Amino acid sequence: MPESTDHLNIAQLFLDARVAEGRGARIALRTDTETLTYQDLVTLSSKMAHLLAARGVRPEERVIIALPDTPAFVGALFAILRYGAVVVMVNPDLPADQIRYFFEYTRARAAFVDAAMLEAFAAATTGLPVPATLIPVGTPETDMALATAAPDYPPFPSHRDDAAMWLFSGGTTGRPKAVVQTHRSYANTTRLYGQGVLALTEDDITLAVPKLFFGYATGSNIFFPFSVGASAAIFAERSTPDALFARIGRHRPTVLINVPTMVQQMVAHADAATADLSCLRLATSAGEALPVELHERWTRAFGVDLLDGLGTAEMWHIFISNRPGDVVPGTLGRVVPGFDVKLCDGEGAEVADGEVGVLWVKGDSRAIAYWQRMDDTMQAFRGEWYVSSDMLRRNPDGTFVYCGRADDMLKVSGKWLSPGELENCLLQHADVREVAVVGVRNADGLVKPVAFVVSDSASHALGVALQAFAKSRLEPYKYPREVRFLDALPRTHLGKVNRHALAQSAGAAEAP
Repeated sequence: MPESTDHLNIAQLFLDARVAEGRGARIALRTDTETLTYQDLVTLSSKMAHLLAARGVRPEERVIIALPDTPAFVGALFAILRYGAVVVMVNPDLPADQIRYFFEYTRARAAFVDAAMLEAFAAATTGLPVPATLIPVGTPETDMALATAAPDYPPFPSHRDDAAMWLFSGGTTGRPKAVVQTHRSYANTTRLYGQGVLALTEDDITLAVPKLFFGYATGSNIFFPFSVGASAAIFAERSTPDALFARIGRHRPTVLINVPTMVQQMVAHADAATADLSCLRLATSAGEALPVELHERWTRAFGVDLLDGLGTAEMWHIFISNRPGDVVPGTLGRVVPGFDVKLCDGEGAEVADGEVGVLWVKGDSRAIAYWQRMDDTMQAFRGEWYVSSDMLRRNPDGTFVYCGRADDMLKVSGKWLSPGELENCLLQHADVREVAVVGVRNADGLVKPVAFVVSDSASHALGVALQAFAKSRLEPYKYPREVRFLDALPRTHLGKVNRHALAQSAGAAEAP
């Protein structure tokens, strides 16, 4: 469907168009046990759209997907879009209180739920102010309904600025808030980043570390490859180095969608030296800051271009990125053509190269608003611009360096400290597997950096050694005043380090 018209339904853009081009027989989806073609997915999504119609769902109403990474997830995704409803993706393994929160907040009319989780979801959603119909996936009744449903369902004539999906901000404080994103946004970033920067072709095979309910994976492992007739490999089990090495061996993907946590786990794995990643032409990294030391470990271990980049739910996906063959470790790369970025001070005036500023970005992927968060919406969306809480520094060569979020930056001894700088330093110590730095207010009311470290050699002596290690490599005020050891770092619903939880556990307070 041409983007120049007012009408745009991304189910048609990413799926039906491949069949119309004569590529319906190409493999779109790969699992451990089967492959599905583009025609198969058009049929599956059409049949699942009929399930929505049978339950009285109306276009523009929200429908939740709470499924593992299986063909049913992809079918449900495109069924909802095809139907003209709005996709809400959630982690299917959420605890009961979070399940209920998402249903109450979104007022979802229906939800596709894995049969194994049906009882938990039914209990968590009893007595909702706005009742939701649960559609179990994998039961004999649903299987029969799908088998007998018509194999076609015409795409709803959505406007390009209609809400297509609600994404949830990946912040580490408070309840997640919904970012209302449009059909236009998904088409735009797919063209600019998926096709422009990643240069995907129909010969590519993608594989993702994050699960499909995370917008980073939805784009990189579904929308981007489907836009060019490529294929995506998916698996339901939790992502681990063993699971990834096995799927890389099975599917021989050309693009790996990665995150810093898994980068660390893969390079530290016992099989890293013998793992065959020669099929990969590139890997991406996003979701969290990628320390330069970790980036260099990846390159030494695997020799595959790792493209660090920055994106947000508010601008849907990546708008600053390294490029294949042009990777600058320690930076986010350059602005993706089609987006504009500037760094500003607290008054909105642009800062000079080399100075840290707040990220402002504009482009045709800007969200409509935060749902039921007008104050936040007015603060973040200013005309064409989205104003982030991310703090960046631009180098003279046009590359950008991530310095942390505004609420994570620490003012120590009257000077600014980026937690990422100290984290990268400590990662260079051989005994450090993972580390996160937060600010803790001491008895005198002063904020001091505390390092939470995951190590196989945790001890008081190692903590002292890490303090000395940081002092020998950084300005004196930047060393951690305390080192605390954990078995694992706490994480948010999107898998990011939960700095808020760390700060609370340490009795931390925001820096003035």
